[in-house]
Amino acid sequence: MDQYRRGHNIKMLWASVLLGIAYASLQYSLHRLTGSKSLDGIIGVLLGLYICSHPAANMVDLLFLERGTRRRVSSTRSVIVWLALNILVLLVGWIIITIGATRFAGRAG
Repeated sequence: MDQYRRGHNIKMLWASVLLGIAYASLQYSLHRLTGSKSLDGIIGVLLGLYICSHPAANMVDLLFLERGTRRRVSSTRSVIVWLALNILVLLVGWIIITIGATRFAGRAG
């Protein structure tokens, strides 16, 4: 089972947060990235789904692959920080999906 374990990739999570912030900032300042609301919306939804995929995969790993070790480390501070970071990334992804869906529906900007 160790071959499937990805470990805690904090850099990837922070990169996902920065990517989401960059997309939201560009949408806010430029109102259109490609000139088409539909294409901007599709990009936003796909980007948001990609961002959300990392914490979702981490939760699946935590639930299934680390089943035996979960009780042993669940109260340590590092695991709490790890879970908080995953929740932050998930929220950023949801916000990006919402921005993209709003652009796709043509109600923004």
